[in-house]
Amino acid sequence: MTIDVRPVRLVGRHVILEPIAARHVSGLFEIGQEREDWKYLPIPGFPSQVHAQQWVAEALGLMNKGQQVVFVQLEPGTFAPIGSTRYLNLRRQDRGLEIGYTFLAHGYQRTAVNTESKLLLLSHAFETLGAYRVEFKTDARNLRSQRALERLGARHEGTFRKHMIAQHGYVRDSVYYSIVDDDWPRIKSDLLVKLSPRAGCAA
Repeated sequence: MTIDVRPVRLVGRHVILEPIAARHVSGLFEIGQEREDWKYLPIPGFPSQVHAQQWVAEALGLMNKGQQVVFVQLEPGTFAPIGSTRYLNLRRQDRGLEIGYTFLAHGYQRTAVNTESKLLLLSHAFETLGAYRVEFKTDARNLRSQRALERLGARHEGTFRKHMIAQHGYVRDSVYYSIVDDDWPRIKSDLLVKLSPRAGCAA
């Protein structure tokens, strides 16, 4: 049985994930100009609103082809965009996918937003889609991302050397992590504890 990965709206207390749409361009542009937030991503942010429009158009094209599901992270209450993340590298036949290409507005980093986003995405992948494996990859230079994945409970699997060409032509190594369905009950329990009011989550 394959997994049926389609656009879906996921709602939490700290964040709402909804499929990307043209109406999100202006909001994404407003939060997408901090180059440091994009340091390890394929592009250096949005120098202009035209760049944001192109980025959203490319994301919609990938969605229409069924190659990715791109989410905009929204602040509950205001519904203002505060970031973006996606399901990519969909392996429907093998019941696997990747979570990645995530950027979050500077003011929402190290808050409960990222933790709850991962909880929503992983819960949907394992409990609704029936995935066996969710993987993550990060630039080998991005130690902060690697520590965050380790705190999440993902297992380090190794490094793909000279795996991708990054910004400014840099040939990066990619560090891989994964969570499989056997891991999920423990990791879900840990995430719920981190998100409890007493925990004061800042992951």
